[in-house]
Amino acid sequence: MALFLRDLNHSWIEKALSAIVFKVLFDRLLPDCIQGVGEARVEGGLECLRMETDTSFLINGSMLLEDLIASSNGKCNPIRNFTADELIRATNNWDPRHVVQKCPLLPTWRPIFDELEFFHVDRVSVSVSCDIYWGCLDDRRVLVKKFTGVSSKDEVRSLVIRDIIIATQMSNHKNVLKLIGCCVQFPVPVLVHEYASNGPLNDQGGFGADEYLPWKTRLRIAKELANALTYLHSALRRPVVHRDVRPSCILLDHNLVPKLCNFALSITIPPNQSHASDDVKQTFGYTCLEDLVSGFVTEKSDVYSFGVLLLVFLTDVRYHVRSGAQSRIMDPKIVSEEGGEGQARQLKDFLALASACVQEKSEARPDMIDVANELMRIQKTI
Repeated sequence: MALFLRDLNHSWIEKALSAIVFKVLFDRLLPDCIQGVGEARVEGGLECLRMETDTSFLINGSMLLEDLIASSNGKCNPIRNFTADELIRATNNWDPRHVVQKCPLLPTWRPIFDELEFFHVDRVSVSVSCDIYWGCLDDRRVLVKKFTGVSSKDEVRSLVIRDIIIATQMSNHKNVLKLIGCCVQFPVPVLVHEYASNGPLNDQGGFGADEYLPWKTRLRIAKELANALTYLHSALRRPVVHRDVRPSCILLDHNLVPKLCNFALSITIPPNQSHASDDVKQTFGYTCLEDLVSGFVTEKSDVYSFGVLLLVFLTDVRYHVRSGAQSRIMDPKIVSEEGGEGQARQLKDFLALASACVQEKSEARPDMIDVANELMRIQKTI
């Protein structure tokens, strides 16, 4: 059974048979596992931990298999099944010094307008978050993503399973952070991704503490991210909306190639439907207020979030700007670049595209494929 996640790239029929066998084993073994946990507490802590690990393996593995079969249509990229011991050793027992990012997933926000009518937000609380560690497995660096939160384990577990399902279908795209594998022996599965040495984008359109990205690099990153979102919306079995497009969900590798990640909040548009409905809160500040109120999620929800990200690239701040205020907050570092009339024209067109993406009415926003094509056109003007 420990090998059931070694290779998920087999046929749909084999997957279905695996799920049936796994379900039988799950139903028969789980009561014994629970009883075994109680006995182990008397006999010794190590045996108790082993039985609890086995129980987590059964619960998480069953959920993962069922969701993979339901969503993949027989097609997904293979991922590895790591043991808990491997990941504990890789991260030096979850050493805080190995943490490269703390990423809130379900935050609560308080909106604020400042004196210049710039709309921004203060985070009040977080119910689910993930800590990303760097580690070493098989003599190569990896990123290990561990989810925590005050929400129930079932809620957190369902978010992680969703992250795995979408990531396995997107891992072949060069602008998506590749999922290498996972470990289902913890109460909530832990994910292992490829390493991205430059870390996440920051809220100033750069990376790290104060690393500046020149305009040409920002434009290239925006274009490549638009391509990844277009793929997510149109290339899978059914359209998938990311719902969490923001700087902290975009990592940069050693060549400053952007890698979209964190699909825990993603949602699939049902067949023959124009939208999906869900009560999971999205990242405030990158989500249209109208969408939050209605509870409707469409591909245009990602377009809005991406438009806010484009404004971040232009302005160097995480602001949703009220209409008419954009020209007052252009990043002075970009303005000071000696790009000539060509770059000035690019900035103007880029701002016009960002403004189109953040229209309050979803029908007024362009499709993501049109956004990607426009960014390609803008890039080619110089």
